Amino acid sequence: MRWRWRGVPLDVLLALSGISLDLLLSGKAPAWEAQPALSVALFAVLAGAPMGFVRHWPVPVVFYLSAFLVYTDQIGSFTSNSAQMLLCAALGAAAYRTEWPWTVLSVAAGALASAFNIADPGVALTSTAWMYSVGIALFPALLGAYLRRPAVRLEERTITPDVLLAAGGAAYAVLTTWTSWHAAPQPVWVTGLLAVTAGLSLGIARRLPGIVFLLQGLLLMAADTYLPQVVNTSMLLVFISIGVFAMRVASWMWTAVVYLAACLLGAMAVVEPGVETTPIRAVMLMAMVVTPVAIGRYIGARQEAQAAERLRARESARLAVAQVRADQLAERERIAREVHDIVAHHVGAMVLRASAARYAAPDGPVADALTDIRETGHQALEDLRGLLDLLRDPDRQPDLPADPAEVVRESAERVAAAGLVVKLDVDPAAEQASLVARASAARIVQEGLTNVLKHAGPGTRVNVRLTPARTPGGLSVEVRNGPPPTVREPLPSSGQGLAGMRERVRALGGALTAGPDGEGGWLLSATLPGVRGCAG
Repeated sequence: MRWRWRGVPLDVLLALSGISLDLLLSGKAPAWEAQPALSVALFAVLAGAPMGFVRHWPVPVVFYLSAFLVYTDQIGSFTSNSAQMLLCAALGAAAYRTEWPWTVLSVAAGALASAFNIADPGVALTSTAWMYSVGIALFPALLGAYLRRPAVRLEERTITPDVLLAAGGAAYAVLTTWTSWHAAPQPVWVTGLLAVTAGLSLGIARRLPGIVFLLQGLLLMAADTYLPQVVNTSMLLVFISIGVFAMRVASWMWTAVVYLAACLLGAMAVVEPGVETTPIRAVMLMAMVVTPVAIGRYIGARQEAQAAERLRARESARLAVAQVRADQLAERERIAREVHDIVAHHVGAMVLRASAARYAAPDGPVADALTDIRETGHQALEDLRGLLDLLRDPDRQPDLPADPAEVVRESAERVAAAGLVVKLDVDPAAEQASLVARASAARIVQEGLTNVLKHAGPGTRVNVRLTPARTPGGLSVEVRNGPPPTVREPLPSSGQGLAGMRERVRALGGALTAGPDGEGGWLLSATLPGVRGCAG
């Protein structure tokens, strides 16, 4: 399969890098200048080519390089140096990719091979040689195991603490060591660059705490060897890196490893040659190192508690919103059930009675009125069911009429049958308006005609005009009625019809006005924008 070949270029690059490393180290060695080029190339391939398999089978590569290291050391080949370096890289990969039993076996094989490489022929291995052999194999294994990310990922994205750590570390390292730069055997600029690097590295300590501790430890060892005057500065930087490590890494095992390593570094840097090591001094050193560990763990525990509290607050808020939503839906369901039981029951009874009366009087104006009542009741029931469905499910989008013009005509015919004199004036260009605008205009005309019939009564003249608005896709609606033909008592009104029309128009980004026209009549005017206005 194709996905299996995605890592092949990287494996080839690793193999070529291993071969190139041996050629660079061994190709110019005096002992190999007399050897044939083919022999040099063969040993380089035998040492570096297995690195192409280190990502997939690191443990077999470790055992192979261990055996190859012993073989090259016995024959006096300079390739043993390359094999030793590649073995360390393979040990790091083994610790990174395998479980701890295989890691322990790999470290044992690497330490044994390194011991053979360090010891001179015919000379027994000393305790110091064994210590260095184990350290050479154990160090890359610990680094590979650490790179499995024991530190949790930072949630906050702010870099302010990182900038402060970097600036403070660089300032402290430079101000406390610059007077001693000229005493180092290296050029002044090299010593200054190392001091600035040591301070700036604290800027990434929160994100890569283990790498920064390793760097500070190496710089402390270098300072102890070449520039003892700055050991105290390096030791303080090590303590800061220890505290950040303890704060960021929750694993007690890794914290203990770093603590022991820091104690060894402190012993190397603080205890001078010829000074007797007493239990009191050892306890003081261990207490001194445990201080940044305790501070870091305390700060880390506080941060974890705060993060847990924020998580609980977010979860509580989410549950509260969900509870409010559930209560709202329950209340909507109760209202919908009551409306259905009361209104739908009475409207259905009206439709049934109108249908029965229609058969009793098959002809004449009474029959037409009964037919209109029955059809209106059916339409009212359909609209009521749609409203109840929307009430039960607020996220549901309401159905728009497929033909808004048909709704306008039906509304005009219905109120005309009830006695109003309706004149429709629909501009043909109004059909180019958006569906949302036409559907809203149809509902406004329907509600406006109903209000005229309710308040002015039969015989009132009504003019309905639908024209395109100035905005693309918009509509202008106008419902104007004349004065009532006779004085009549107006029907009771809740005022919800006009308020609903205003809310509908406002939701679309339009405007609606309603009031007397100055001639004894009433004018209802609305401007509905197109799609852009609706989006706004």
